Amino acid sequence: MARITKEELLEKLFHDDYERLKGTRLRMTRLRVPGKEVCLAHVISSSQTCVYQNLGLHIGVHEGEDHTGESIGLIRFTPWEAVVVAADVAMKSAEVQLAFMDRFCGSLILTGGLSEVQTAVEEVVRFFREVLGFHTCEIHRN
Repeated sequence: MARITKEELLEKLFHDDYERLKGTRLRMTRLRVPGKEVCLAHVISSSQTCVYQNLGLHIGVHEGEDHTGESIGLIRFTPWEAVVVAADVAMKSAEVQLAFMDRFCGSLILTGGLSEVQTAVEEVVRFFREVLGFHTCEIHRN
């Protein structure tokens, strides 16, 4: 899709009134209308300490536990509330830990063994595509 100029956008938005509004001061408000989409699905095969700590996954673990080196699954949704359903599907489909869930931004982070995290992410994406009719992205693995 080609980019358009501000003037071209205003002409498209206000096509009937554009000539009358030209040169006046306009206030534009942008808003986001989320669709039904899984827009990110990524599996990190083995987390390094810096990645694990920068994601804040070391906070809140029991003393003596060290989950560094576990696999990490990252999934992002719109609408954001879908993350609650995704967490439920993930926890029921594989032996993973719910490391982080944000129902206000639609982010879900899972941790665990590589095959378990991979299974959970695949099942979440499949469920959202086939059962809920969401547009889904490919699952990437690093």
